[in-house]
Amino acid sequence: MKQNRLLLPMLLLFACSALAQTEDDGDYIEFNDRRNVVHGVYLGLGTYFGEIDGKNTYHGHFKVAYVANQQVEVGFAAVGFYSQQNILQSTFENLDFAGAYAGLHVEPILFGKSKINLSFPVMLGAGAVVYVEDNNRDVDIDFDRNEWDEVFVVEPGLNLLFNLSRYVQLEAGMRYRFSSKIDLAPNSIKNINGFSAGFGIKVGVFNMGRNRYKKHLRNE
Repeated sequence: MKQNRLLLPMLLLFACSALAQTEDDGDYIEFNDRRNVVHGVYLGLGTYFGEIDGKNTYHGHFKVAYVANQQVEVGFAAVGFYSQQNILQSTFENLDFAGAYAGLHVEPILFGKSKINLSFPVMLGAGAVVYVEDNNRDVDIDFDRNEWDEVFVVEPGLNLLFNLSRYVQLEAGMRYRFSSKIDLAPNSIKNINGFSAGFGIKVGVFNMGRNRYKKHLRNE
């Protein structure tokens, strides 16, 4: 009899717990949406170093892009560069080379769910280039010389992406630039083909998906 009296409260406790669980399951539905498409957007800045016609060239990069499911980026990219050509025209004239181009940015991503990703950026763009006067580090662009020329660029690359958080990503990589022919006096530079390498930072939201596991069922 004593054992039965001890078992009775325990049975009642288990029964109440089961009833509460049943009611709880009636109010909520469990699910896992981690497999849903995850969206993201970001702004990116970067600096790269390379060569044009064998001379040191510095690049500044800007990007704004949409990230689909941490697998591919599609957006807009712009690049400005300055190349220390040191082309002597006269005793008082020393020319360097500069330009800018912008266009479509596409970047397939491998291992997007991991902390470190591998990606293959490609840029298709157009812009303009010009010779500039470099007088003892005092750069002067002479618009009267009318020496701008248009250029078309295809720039594939390879990046390592480091996900610091949901909002910040670092990238380091290299790329090769293919360009159309340039026709500018003094005609020493025929194109802006060349390798470059560097790093950048992206700031945005790379995972705008909701990773909730229960959704409350409201009474209509």
